Amino acid sequence: MSTFLGIPGLRKTQPAHDPNILPGTAPIPDEPLRWGQDFPHAAREALKNEQMRRNLGHATATIRAKRAQVVGEAPDWEDLRDTGSQLKINTLAALPALLEQFETNFTARGGTVHWARDAQEANEIVTALIKATGETEVVKVKSMATQEIGLNEYLAEHDIAAYETDLAELIVQLGEDMPSHILVPAIHRNRAEIKDIFLRRMEHTPEGMTDAPRELAMAAREHLRKKFLAAKVAISGANFAAADTGTLTVVESEGNGRMCLTLPETLITVMGIEKIIPSFTDLEVFMQLLPRSSTGERMNPYTSLWTGVTPGDGPQNVHIVLVDAGRTKALADDVGRAALKCIRCSACLNVCPVYERVGGHAYGSVYPGPIGAILTPQLTGSTGHSDPNNSLPFASSLCGACFDACPVKIDIPSLLVHLRARVVDEDKAAHRPTGWGAAMSAASYVMADSKRFALAEKGTGALRALAGKKGYVAKLPFPANGWTQSRDLPAPPKETFRQWWDRTHPQDSDPATQNNGDNNE
Repeated sequence: MSTFLGIPGLRKTQPAHDPNILPGTAPIPDEPLRWGQDFPHAAREALKNEQMRRNLGHATATIRAKRAQVVGEAPDWEDLRDTGSQLKINTLAALPALLEQFETNFTARGGTVHWARDAQEANEIVTALIKATGETEVVKVKSMATQEIGLNEYLAEHDIAAYETDLAELIVQLGEDMPSHILVPAIHRNRAEIKDIFLRRMEHTPEGMTDAPRELAMAAREHLRKKFLAAKVAISGANFAAADTGTLTVVESEGNGRMCLTLPETLITVMGIEKIIPSFTDLEVFMQLLPRSSTGERMNPYTSLWTGVTPGDGPQNVHIVLVDAGRTKALADDVGRAALKCIRCSACLNVCPVYERVGGHAYGSVYPGPIGAILTPQLTGSTGHSDPNNSLPFASSLCGACFDACPVKIDIPSLLVHLRARVVDEDKAAHRPTGWGAAMSAASYVMADSKRFALAEKGTGALRALAGKKGYVAKLPFPANGWTQSRDLPAPPKETFRQWWDRTHPQDSDPATQNNGDNNE
């Protein structure tokens, strides 16, 4: 396989968003893991939204500062990261056996396990379970797995209303928007925008409500309280599932999850198969890593754990749907499988300079940011050269900040390079010419011969003239203008290394190139 650090090739673009849609809103797509334009085009559009960039810059800077403080308080932080990483590696190596062990223990305690090969099967299972209760409304705990399979939209098609109860998810749902952050789905909205959404879409908002955080929170609380008390069915995701006990865990900050997990008669959990951990005691490690990395807290406010059914306490009809949806294919990739170690903390998003500027919608997936750039293409696979997800591995400067922040040490930059190589090799196999390929072939031809290389060096004098007093070239002529489309080219030095060597070491210089130098002194 190739090693490739370059830029994505030109691809057929998807239609741009409807100009009548409010700025910053991503319409509900048909495919939650593949929507809109490819990343370069989507990012270019996103950069025009200055309000979104201000919102993101403020929010991510705040989360980064909180995280740095609580991580700095943990003297064994690196040991925790090593342990968490190794636990995840061990889990992926023994995943089939651990899943069977979990099924045995969860079933033994009164729960029911369902298996779904893809999103369609998962949606069908959940819908059938809800219809069996006779209910037409459900409340939901924030869940990336249900976003991934497009559960809300599928339920709506079958006349079942799903109400998000997490505040940020509620904002996104009321705004008919898509999430732009794994942990803070409405991170692209400020208080004024949230107030507008509440006034337009929420029933019975308090008269004279301002955009003060407490007033907005109280309005949402009043709105959701009625849903909690009326709901007979709840749907959740799960942060972890312990194989040795059959215990599920949900970690949250608002208490809405606790209401959903305890009040209804039927509880349906949708979970990706990679969320399994070997032992209940392994939670000791992850419950230190996750809150610090996600919300910058030493401990999250609400941690709910349940093991099957407890007679007379909580839901008496408990199900879990274990979803594959591309994870087995990712697991088969010796390098790519590391993406399945992710515990959805979103620390990599908060430190990514690319994400901070373009936001989550530019990634065209419910999994944005660095982790989305390596996870989404593996879950969906490629539909061909024009697949927008093929551009996601290129949505990074490879600065490595995501690797440093990841609590389970996913080497995201290496995975990005690995996936870029996959895209390049697919193009090569299809004998598809690209501008980047042509440039590399020309560079290879020039660099393969010292005389050709020396002549090319002479040609750089023209670039110095083009740079002028600025010291850089802002725009190269066609066909090299693509390189300077988003970056400046520094002016070449007046004297190349070869020229310097010939001047200072005349006795050691190469006779083949000695006379080709252009002494510009």
